[in-house]
Amino acid sequence: MKVSVDRSRCYGSAECAYRAPAVFAFEDGYGVVRPGAAEAAGDPRVREAVREAAEKCPSQAVLLAGEQPVSG
Repeated sequence: MKVSVDRSRCYGSAECAYRAPAVFAFEDGYGVVRPGAAEAAGDPRVREAVREAAEKCPSQAVLLAGEQPVSG
């Protein structure tokens, strides 16, 4: 999973940093991906928190790539 934050969309709600603090930080009024986030995203609980952060981001600024669809 590759995670990024589109700064042009982000308006600083900090939902990402609240929901997945191992991956996101809040700096200068924007959500940012922490250094080393790729390693943290290897943990299934962290991946789920990142998915939730992307889903709950009010500005849709959290972008996920390389996600597999969930069957069910």
